[in-house]
Amino acid sequence: MSIRLAHVTKAFGEHRAVDDVSFEVPENAFFCVVGPSGCGKSTLLRLIAGLESPDAGEIALDGAAVAGPGGMVPPEARRVGVVFQSYALWPHLTVAGNVAFPYEARGLSRAEARQKAEAHLRTVALEALAGRRPEALSGGQRQRVALARCLAGDARTILMDEPLANLDPHLRSAMEVELRGFHDRSGVTTLFITHDQREAVALADVMAVMDKGRILQIGTPQEVFERPRCEMVARFIGRGALLRAEVAGGVARIGGQAVPVAGEGEGGGGGARAILFRPADVTLAEGGLAARLSAVSYRGGHWEAMAEVPGLAEPLALDLARPARVGDAVGLRLTGGWVLPEGG
Repeated sequence: MSIRLAHVTKAFGEHRAVDDVSFEVPENAFFCVVGPSGCGKSTLLRLIAGLESPDAGEIALDGAAVAGPGGMVPPEARRVGVVFQSYALWPHLTVAGNVAFPYEARGLSRAEARQKAEAHLRTVALEALAGRRPEALSGGQRQRVALARCLAGDARTILMDEPLANLDPHLRSAMEVELRGFHDRSGVTTLFITHDQREAVALADVMAVMDKGRILQIGTPQEVFERPRCEMVARFIGRGALLRAEVAGGVARIGGQAVPVAGEGEGGGGGARAILFRPADVTLAEGGLAARLSAVSYRGGHWEAMAEVPGLAEPLALDLARPARVGDAVGLRLTGGWVLPEGG
């Protein structure tokens, strides 16, 4: 089902956790909300789930209002499943028992509930573990049980609140693949909350960047990464440097170089503008900008580096295909950049 928020606000005392937020998630989309801790994204999820009520605005699921001036639809009537960091499984029930529980709660016999649960266990590839209890499962397996239980509860929308935060990096990468596969197989709409921008970029069809209770930008991961609308988004999503320079006719002057840039006409004209340079915009070049590496990290197959250039306000981020050390002198050439909208 689709999700629509119109001017939704939620305050706790003087603090607006969600501040006049509007957006729409299309049916069957994988929608990620990413932002720093305390930005309001978990409150946003709780509002959609019905665990909190908005102070203003309206929330609609599949075109029907579930919160707003007309009243509140209770959580159990919204066909929404929630997966928390803890997974919230019944410890005394087996995997099959956890997944069958929503059916038994609706009055089905134990045999009928277990039969229906088997289909959902196949969706998450846990048929072989149906008889185990949660303490005998890995973190990733527990997560899959929680997802299957959401399907058994007739959920057409799955809300996930930082479900990968407690997993080690290797398992987190594997679970990203599993979550995306689960989403595509089950046909649900997924709203995924995370503070990890790499996680959001890897999973999302569409993503929203949130800060201080507001949505700053919504778009595909590529759009948000390549064409951020403000400084916070530019700094939070991916690596890069923001420099101010004179821009005219699609060209910026940086350290004596004429650098082609995009976005000049979006939200402003020429003049002094803030320009984002990603690592892909910075290359090694003999006779280029004189720089010295201030940080180098090996990332498996390549090196991430920061380079200080005299006269530039920030170090440039770049990727290297060969080993390097802090203190190495290099020449750099800027091959492109993105001009942020004025006031962004």
